[in-house]
Amino acid sequence: MQAKNIKNVVFDIGNVIVRWSPIEITRLTFGEVNDLQQRSNSIFQSDIWLDLNKGKITESEAKERYQQSIALSKSECDRLFYYVKQTQILLYGSIDLLKRVKAAGYRVYALTDNVTDIVEHLKSTHSFWSEFDGTIVSADLGILKPQPEIYHALFNQYALEPKETVFIDDMPNNVKGAESTGMYAIQFINSSQCEKSLKTLGLLF
Repeated sequence: MQAKNIKNVVFDIGNVIVRWSPIEITRLTFGEVNDLQQRSNSIFQSDIWLDLNKGKITESEAKERYQQSIALSKSECDRLFYYVKQTQILLYGSIDLLKRVKAAGYRVYALTDNVTDIVEHLKSTHSFWSEFDGTIVSADLGILKPQPEIYHALFNQYALEPKETVFIDDMPNNVKGAESTGMYAIQFINSSQCEKSLKTLGLLF
């Protein structure tokens, strides 16, 4: 379906703008251990990480809870959060795509499930954050995608019409969640695929 009336393009951050790889972070933190996937899940699919993403706890509180709940050492926790931040390198072509979309007159936003300390790191390390006309971060709201409330927070805060908005995310559930609120949505694979999908929706840039 062609949608010539899109005015707003909303970007997820992890695995759309920067790489997010829990397995890689776990490998760098602990080395080549046998239970790599299981260990990664115990960290990144835990209530602790969920609470961090919802802004309920700080990074230092998360470190304490990991030490108590899954017996990580202090140095392992320090390494873990070092690699959480340092592995988030820019994905090829994404910033260029963001800038070209903005230069063509579309408004650009970020909507991300993200941790306060990670956002601060990204802001201080990269210049892309200032490109956004507005941002919604899960840790500021205490809710995560694909809960409809997080998408509605975007609409309400920036006075966006869902039918004039396209959302880009790497996770199928988040794409479906966005579509259920009336937005167009694209599952991100890489920047060239994303560009083609935006142009199929009628965006000109």
